[in-house]
Amino acid sequence: MANAFFKVPTPKNEPVLSYAPGSKERQLLKKALEESRSKELDIPMYIGSEEVRTGKKARLSPPHDHKHTLGYYHEGDKSHVEKAINAALAAKEKWSNLSWEYRASIFLKAAELLAGPYRYKINAATMLGQSKSAFQAEIDSACELIDFLRFNVHYMSEIYNEQPESSPGIWNRLEYRPLEGFVFALTPFNFTAIAGNLPTCVAMMGNTVVWKPSNTQIYAANVIMQVLKEAGLPDGVINLVYVSGPDAGEVIFNHKDFAGIHFTGSTGVFQGMWKTIGANIAKYRSYPRIVGETGGKDFVMVHASANAKEVSTALSRGAFEYQGQKCSAASRAYIPSNLWEDVKKFLVEDLKSFKMGPTEDFGNFINAVIDEKAFNSITSYIEKARANPKNEIIAGGKYDKSAGYFIEPTVIVTSDPSSITMCEEIFGPVLTIYVYDSKDYEKTLELVDNTSPYALTGSIIAKDRYAIEVATKKLTNSAGNFYINDKPTGAVVGQQPFGGARGSGTNDKAGAKVNLLRWTSLRTIKETFVPPTDYRYPFLDKE
Repeated sequence: MANAFFKVPTPKNEPVLSYAPGSKERQLLKKALEESRSKELDIPMYIGSEEVRTGKKARLSPPHDHKHTLGYYHEGDKSHVEKAINAALAAKEKWSNLSWEYRASIFLKAAELLAGPYRYKINAATMLGQSKSAFQAEIDSACELIDFLRFNVHYMSEIYNEQPESSPGIWNRLEYRPLEGFVFALTPFNFTAIAGNLPTCVAMMGNTVVWKPSNTQIYAANVIMQVLKEAGLPDGVINLVYVSGPDAGEVIFNHKDFAGIHFTGSTGVFQGMWKTIGANIAKYRSYPRIVGETGGKDFVMVHASANAKEVSTALSRGAFEYQGQKCSAASRAYIPSNLWEDVKKFLVEDLKSFKMGPTEDFGNFINAVIDEKAFNSITSYIEKARANPKNEIIAGGKYDKSAGYFIEPTVIVTSDPSSITMCEEIFGPVLTIYVYDSKDYEKTLELVDNTSPYALTGSIIAKDRYAIEVATKKLTNSAGNFYINDKPTGAVVGQQPFGGARGSGTNDKAGAKVNLLRWTSLRTIKETFVPPTDYRYPFLDKE
């Protein structure tokens, strides 16, 4: 019988493998890519104990090679959402009553499986299904997801260990109950780690989940589910369904047992769901937890004291790694006039050296955007910018979708800091630069703060420490993740908890203890050892 206060293994960030020529990991990953490309998968939904195949199949293909078929997934409908909810509710009591250390063991085992036998499989799935380079897949689907699992177990143990003080003769206790009902996890295409974290951190705290991934991430989501099942996750705890957003929303947001949503995606979708939940609030057993990380229009602010080469590297990496399809990607930059010519020279040189093509060729720094819809949206912004006489495209601007959805990394210089590509989220390889008079530093900081409705990430690059302090204070509410002398991307679990406010979400910080607390409902228990037997207090006595 368990009667100890268990200490979980101390988490450490998973080392990032290099995949350098001649390395063992490069050889193993290439083998996994070949194996994955050689077969067509038949991917079911996972509902309760069943692998559900509807016969209504949708094709999966690499964004960089859309004529190749990776497999097919089985599309569901409203009935499958209902079935998933019922499975989650049926599993709830047994799962929430399972001792926390056994829940922890499942997710720690999943981390070890990802670090070992599944590492190359999930990286290959992310490279093929989401068109990520070997390095971008490694830091995402392997390392970050492993880190989420290990650190979240650690945070869970810390939460359970936080208890109130007790007065003499009294014992106060706190229970961290799971939410009453089921939780909906709605996950994006761009990070396999996010797709894995959103349902698992919720389940870790004793909740059961209905998980709907982006259709363009299903290929890797299937591997995540395989890992969780091999790790011993009981049936019905996380139910994976492939349905349309409207079908999922109509069923879930009208269900009395809807207890919360964990979301990463667009601001418009999140705001629409919030409105629906608000309109249906009287239907629910309790007030649902609404946790979301949404859009960004992330900035790089440069001071006159900065090093031009450091600035250009931050822009090259921050704006164009994974084709700019990161919530944190640099999308707008403010460069002082005294540095502009050097920054421009270095940046254009970088872009000329970029190689673009399939992920299977490890020499390609740039791969494809996720699908045709994204391709059309991103290129429409490029054409709008091209048509504006206040803009100049100094690099890129070309695109081709004949073999894959390829868009050249594009740099726009604008004389209008309120132009459309400075203000609206594009979510692609497009960076817009505004060159400001170096004397107008503080005035430009105000411009940075007021241009966008978002507040996800941003950075200041400067040598002048006074300038850095001014920017840090003036941009207090402009970014939930703020970087000094770095690009605005690359948050690491356990080091930089991630999330933003304003139009960028609820800032509940994935990869932090505060996020796990959102999936608990606290109960205070006060026990009095020797209860009083007389209602009279001493103050009532006569002199």
